[in-house]
Amino acid sequence: MVLTQGSPPARAGADGPPHTSIEVSPSACGRGWDEPVTGLQVFDLRNTSDGAAEVYLEDAKSQAVYGEVEGIGPGTTRQLTVRLGRGAYAFKCVPDDADAVTGPTVRIAAGRSGPAAAPITQHDLIPPALGYQKWVGHGLDEVVRLTGRLREAIDRGDVGGARTAWLPAHLEYERLGAAYDAFGDADAQINGTDAGLSGGVHDKGFTGFHRVEWGLWHGESAHSLRAPAAALGKAVTALRDDWTQNRMDPAQLGLRAHEILENTVQFELTGRTDYGSGSNLATARANIDGTREVLSRLRPLLATRYADLPGLEKELQHAQHTLDAFHGGPAWTPLKRLTRMQREGVNAVLGDLVERLASVATVCDPRRTA
Repeated sequence: MVLTQGSPPARAGADGPPHTSIEVSPSACGRGWDEPVTGLQVFDLRNTSDGAAEVYLEDAKSQAVYGEVEGIGPGTTRQLTVRLGRGAYAFKCVPDDADAVTGPTVRIAAGRSGPAAAPITQHDLIPPALGYQKWVGHGLDEVVRLTGRLREAIDRGDVGGARTAWLPAHLEYERLGAAYDAFGDADAQINGTDAGLSGGVHDKGFTGFHRVEWGLWHGESAHSLRAPAAALGKAVTALRDDWTQNRMDPAQLGLRAHEILENTVQFELTGRTDYGSGSNLATARANIDGTREVLSRLRPLLATRYADLPGLEKELQHAQHTLDAFHGGPAWTPLKRLTRMQREGVNAVLGDLVERLASVATVCDPRRTA
């Protein structure tokens, strides 16, 4: 069945683009798109089935996706806003526990459409995920080595040497993209804070890099830091050893590209993770390196799907240069010493990157094609 552009739909938004009500169900996917129009428009997607479903609006030939809505519950209506021009389109309804169903093809004769992206499948993401997991494994080897240097300095009573050794070890860990439960419970032991602990920085549950940081920059003796340093070394070694037995979910790779810098904005640019070293900007810079590594794995998939990839890479370079300006020799400018204008500039650059990387996460979200 093919529908072609005709008169405007019967219902238009009171203060905006026209609305068209579309049925979502295995038996009537796409029903209701009887009078297609060009330009910006809203589809009111009604799930008339008895199970949840997601919906894609696709190019009828290439299956490039112009818009999607996930998790439409039974009896629920969700909106999809898109700009459509000359071309052939179809809705694809994807029930949670059934095969995908493609609705009738609708043709529009004029105008320019908004952006579309060819769907990425779980299979597409397996090779980059395996490559990234291998890279993380090599990085963990380096974290173990650098953490060993930190522990050695503490064991010999060299607090100054331990301060010098702490930052490279911590930054190497941060480059690995430990965001949003990427390393599970191990991350809390290695890089957790005192948030939620009744005893604060003196709580026995406060462990890892930040526990050692607090002690090194708050006058603790090397002797008192031996146990926390030993526990940190044990935790990073266990993570390194366990990593080879784990299998990263390929579907998480695109999301991680976004989450690393989202964490940076939430924790580093607010100073919430500064326990004395004043190294938040250094950590943010390491997080940019980690984001670049994820994107390097995804670039072959993004090159033909994400039109703003050159702009994203340009902004990553801009963010890198912005942060590098606060690095002189081995020292980084503490966040608290930035002027208000400098803080606003850093926040703006990183905030823009997080918004752009949200699109990467969306494009790389694997979709069912059948």
